[in-house]
Amino acid sequence: MPRAPAAMALSSTSGSATPGARGSQDLRLRRALLRWFRKHARALPWRATRDPYRIWVSEIMLQQTQVATVIPYYTRFLRAFPSLDRLAQARLERILELWSGLGYYRRARHLHAAARKIAAEFEGRFPATPREARSLPGVGAYTAAAVLSMAYGVPLAVLDGNVARVVARLEERRGSLADPEFRRQVEGRLAALISRRRPGDFNQALMELGQTVCLPRAPRCPLCPLRRDCRAHRCGRPEAFPSPRPRRAGEEHHLAAAVIFGPHHRARGAGTIESRAAAGTGTGEASVLLVRGLDDGLMSDLWNFPSAIGASSQAARTRLLEKLAVLGGGPDGLRLGEELAALKHGVTYRKIQVRVYRANPAAPHGPGIRWLRLSRVGGAAVSQLARKITRALIGAGQASAASGLPGARRSHET
Repeated sequence: MPRAPAAMALSSTSGSATPGARGSQDLRLRRALLRWFRKHARALPWRATRDPYRIWVSEIMLQQTQVATVIPYYTRFLRAFPSLDRLAQARLERILELWSGLGYYRRARHLHAAARKIAAEFEGRFPATPREARSLPGVGAYTAAAVLSMAYGVPLAVLDGNVARVVARLEERRGSLADPEFRRQVEGRLAALISRRRPGDFNQALMELGQTVCLPRAPRCPLCPLRRDCRAHRCGRPEAFPSPRPRRAGEEHHLAAAVIFGPHHRARGAGTIESRAAAGTGTGEASVLLVRGLDDGLMSDLWNFPSAIGASSQAARTRLLEKLAVLGGGPDGLRLGEELAALKHGVTYRKIQVRVYRANPAAPHGPGIRWLRLSRVGGAAVSQLARKITRALIGAGQASAASGLPGARRSHET
């Protein structure tokens, strides 16, 4: 499951059992959990180090993102920026290039800003106190607790969706992290449970248990080291706990995007352009125009195909024409051609219907534009939507459109 960070501050204990019985149970749970973790922990690259920088990078990447997705990005990122100083000195553009496809790009911007602050104010080392750690951009209570417990052995418990689920089932407790009282009770339970000697292993063990055994649906109770003390397991209804978190209703949006092919490619033979661009290789493939930002201030640091958002497909198309007129220096010679692709795209609670058109503005100009070969778009600092549009174009052989000849196919992707 993707990690959903949640802030917490630990100071209290909870529970209705007598102190002696509760203490004995806590010791049993702690030992069983750590024993299980030693035997079953996945060999993840960030677990092979206590370097706070590397642990911090992994924690930021793991927010809202699957472990399997993060691993190759983590490896590439640390190959490019093996130290915090190297990250602090890097250009944001290069950081976004390496982050491209991982999503939630604000994390990358905060990571860069925090690295610069650490280099300037903390002698280049991730701070070792909760107050100082939380002063960094993008570092809340959850990330601070994770890094400090794993790198420095500070006994701070983390609380995310996986951890909350494990504790809620242990206690047969309803509620969700959106409920302040539920959060307070779970925090108190974790404050009593956490291992003072091995807080980092304890935190990772609870998260691992929630990710691999105590699943939201069809939990693997026979494999759980805590089942003896799990009230939800004893009552036979583990999936009833915790209560489902209220979800924000999805919003429907429409987006029109323009693909503008490089004019210097239009005189080439259709076969050469189509075959090379469809394969994503070769020096003769079509180049496309990208601009900074998406629309309405979204993704301002990332390259995108010229796009416009509207309440309807027609409204989005109309707004796109207005933007292209500015990009091309006026409406003269501006043409929005055939529809090349229809895509579905999601950003958090937004469901976006995307229509992609071939466009021919008279003379695109401006400081925020860039020409890039189609096969190289995925390696640039582009949005996930730009990557998706590029895949659709390459897969459908749309580079033939650069020569103005027939043969392009309309592509559908979700």
